[in-house]
Amino acid sequence: MMYGEHSGWRRGGFESHEGMVGVLLADGSEPKPVLFDLGSGATFHESSDWWNYDGIFRRPTAVSMRGRCACGWRGTKTYPIGWETVRENDDPDAYDTSGPYEDWKAHLDEVAGRAVALPGDLVVLLGQVRERLDRLWLEEDPARGYAAMLRACGELEAIVAETGPGAARALAREQEESMPAVAEALGMTEKAARTRLLHYEYLSR
Repeated sequence: MMYGEHSGWRRGGFESHEGMVGVLLADGSEPKPVLFDLGSGATFHESSDWWNYDGIFRRPTAVSMRGRCACGWRGTKTYPIGWETVRENDDPDAYDTSGPYEDWKAHLDEVAGRAVALPGDLVVLLGQVRERLDRLWLEEDPARGYAAMLRACGELEAIVAETGPGAARALAREQEESMPAVAEALGMTEKAARTRLLHYEYLSR
């Protein structure tokens, strides 16, 4: 699933690689986030949304856009910004950002291609579990269906508690000094991979 310029672009299974429209100034540099005074003393709102770089109120003026990702990736192809069109529509989401989006999608395809693939039979089993749990919502006796879902969730949590910590510790030992390799294998940013390892490593403690 992918959605929303305002909330960023996301793909299921690769949520930490959130994408968005990045901008460039006339000198080719990427501007810092825009700060907005909320009128409450030292409190400021920070935003990197592309439409805020319109030159109004002494804000920087972006001349082009490109795809960007939370992992640090930046698209090599740039697309000019027509501010007159943006202002005429008075709706940034109506402006065509498909170029940066498609470039980010291609980047995500590369990320997915480098990540460790789940065994085919495991993918099938997980899909069957998800589908069977969904069907429990349709039980004639709703209470029994809800109870069955919770029992199933308990069984799944037990499996995770048994396998997750060992796998996390073993992977941490194997890749002790190579977090980039761990992140690549998991299809995550390094920050998200480190968090995932710590979460499972200490899950049973």
